Amino acid sequence: MPSNKSVSDAPISQFINCRVLREQRLQREDLWVRDGRILDPEKLFFDEQGYADERVDCEGSIIAPGFIDVQINGGYGVDFSQASEDVSVGVALVSQRILQHGVTSFCPTLVTSPPAVYHQVLPQIRVQAGGAQGAGVLGVHLEGPFISAQKKGAHPERFLRAFGSRGLEDLMEVYGGLDHVAMVTLAPELAGSQSVVTPWPTCRRRRRPSSRGRASSRTCSTPCCPDPGIVGLLTSDRLPAGRSVYYGMIADGIHTNPAALRIAHRAHPAGLVLVTDAIAAMGLPPGRHTLGQQVIQIQGLHAYLAGTTTLSGSIAPMDMCVRHFKHAAGCSVEAALDAASLHPAQLLGITQQKGTLDFGSDADLVLLDDALNVKATFIAGEEVWRKAP
Repeated sequence: MPSNKSVSDAPISQFINCRVLREQRLQREDLWVRDGRILDPEKLFFDEQGYADERVDCEGSIIAPGFIDVQINGGYGVDFSQASEDVSVGVALVSQRILQHGVTSFCPTLVTSPPAVYHQVLPQIRVQAGGAQGAGVLGVHLEGPFISAQKKGAHPERFLRAFGSRGLEDLMEVYGGLDHVAMVTLAPELAGSQSVVTPWPTCRRRRRPSSRGRASSRTCSTPCCPDPGIVGLLTSDRLPAGRSVYYGMIADGIHTNPAALRIAHRAHPAGLVLVTDAIAAMGLPPGRHTLGQQVIQIQGLHAYLAGTTTLSGSIAPMDMCVRHFKHAAGCSVEAALDAASLHPAQLLGITQQKGTLDFGSDADLVLLDDALNVKATFIAGEEVWRKAP
């Protein structure tokens, strides 16, 4: 039998005694990994006559693609929208801590802020691969300031912006640049917004425009789902034909009524993207915290704009959102897991690498028990976190 090293110097790992989420079904089969990617066992057996160098006993666990959080404002005392000289340190802390929640990739999110904040923060956040140091950074999500005052939620109205006559130049003036930006949330109803959205394909290929409060005719997301308008849209005949429409849901048990979750899932399950919308207070005791330029008061599981009853972000981690979504929507395990992995990868256009366990995909994995509690997290086939026995 030829040595595995006749093909690659990398060892081959075989995950056994598991149920693998593949093609929207949990299948009882082994999972093979080499060079940080999912390996096709038939090619290994018949073409290479290869074998496993190590076996990982999953003890009956579910293996799903690692979770992808495309809207996370911070956590563990870190607020991505706070300008400082060490933003990258805060991003690194959050990326390490969210491994315990099954998140293997994320988009650090900045809420509506003055231009000076973007100019200082954005150059410090870089796209980077995940690993033992933490979850991978897929790029920044810029939520605002080009959003409607009528649908601003907790965004500070004094920093909201409208488009002038220069389109993308207005955008660039506010942000200072779009390097390492994966996603921009803006209001399609704003005058001049189409002058930004229409030329978007000329921007870097992975970047995606997103709409707030309703879906546009492009691939998009609506990450602010306390607005009941999205449920009405999904159950209407106004969804754009022939277009992929994605919408974000904060399934923390606070933002979205369980009935709305059920209706949205049944109306358009393929587009539902679970997001945490987590703020700096995630993982910390109740009290006063920040979200960009505003003070947030944590009361129990609620995050309020201080002095109001306006919800402002969440403190729920992704695995909690997955469990609540499955319970509230009454959906299958597979559907709940897809909403936190496959769908966000589709939204960002990265399914060739992330969000699936297809052969050749990155071996970013989360091991879960039947109640969808995270048991271990792997990035590129390497264990990066495991729950203590």
